[in-house]
Amino acid sequence: MLQLFSSMLAAHIKQEKIWGKKNVEKDLLEVPEGWKDPGITKEDNPHSVLAETSFATLFPKYREKYLRECWPLVKKALGDYHIKAELDVVEGSMTVATTRKTWDPYIIVKARDLIKLLARSVPYEQAIRITEDDIACDIIKIGSLVRNKERFVKRRHRLIGPDGSTLKAIELLTGCYVMVQGNTVSALGPYKGLRDVRKIVEDTMKNIHPIYNIKTLMIKKELAKDPKLKGESWDRFLPKFKSKTISKRKQPKKKRIKKDYTPFPPPQVESKIDKELASGEYFLQASQKKDKAQQEKKEKQKENESKQKERRAQAFIPPTESTQPAKKQKTSGSEVDITSLKKKIKKAQKKKV
Repeated sequence: MLQLFSSMLAAHIKQEKIWGKKNVEKDLLEVPEGWKDPGITKEDNPHSVLAETSFATLFPKYREKYLRECWPLVKKALGDYHIKAELDVVEGSMTVATTRKTWDPYIIVKARDLIKLLARSVPYEQAIRITEDDIACDIIKIGSLVRNKERFVKRRHRLIGPDGSTLKAIELLTGCYVMVQGNTVSALGPYKGLRDVRKIVEDTMKNIHPIYNIKTLMIKKELAKDPKLKGESWDRFLPKFKSKTISKRKQPKKKRIKKDYTPFPPPQVESKIDKELASGEYFLQASQKKDKAQQEKKEKQKENESKQKERRAQAFIPPTESTQPAKKQKTSGSEVDITSLKKKIKKAQKKKV
């Protein structure tokens, strides 16, 4: 018995070592192309579920008319899975619950997501897709991500784009249906696409424009077509956007330069008595102090008189003449010939006669 246990333990350790290798683990985790989950059928669970499960959700008043119209279709779709659905207009709630004939244990979660999407203004044609196996939903709450109301409305409109162009681009790239309503964003589609939609929505609310994430998704879509780049890192191809925080605050003309911190206090300002002690005036008598003050006053008056005389005398000082010689006027041509001029005058007189 002991030998059998030891041999089993050795085989288990050997198997763990083989499974620990990267190549073996990669081969085991690789999913073949085109593989799809077969799902659960009624034959897989003939005894149905043991306990009853129910979920309820409230809906706003403006959705009452639409829910009344589409509720027969909801009951018919859920009836195929033996799920009971009730619409209470008085309380404004929708309820789904399992029955004894329900054979799919996960369909109640799908039914719960269905009534949540209907309450968030998602149309029935899109919401009913949640019953498929490879489709999931995500309701992103954006109301608490931005405090300022005006800023929140502006960023939510940025997510939709002009005429819904940004939202349409997100839907095409992620393969999800996206519905922006109030303080929530409802997304419906594959799991990988829901992850991208959540990232785009949260980044938009953090003041990162959705065009950056859309551009990244477009590059990833093109790279996925190349089989050579399947097992490589795509970081070198993806754009790296850096956020710039530019302060719009007006800078003052006079900036205060912060001084270095010193633990010592600034030097004390000398008082009037300290100055008198330093100059020796403190020990003079009252009469001597008076004479000294008068003498300083007379000296100051003499300085002012001399400055005033200089200012008045400036009006009588002649201006300085320029030492450069005067420019001579240029004479045009040479001296006039008098004899030739007389001849010309005589000829002109003869012609007149």
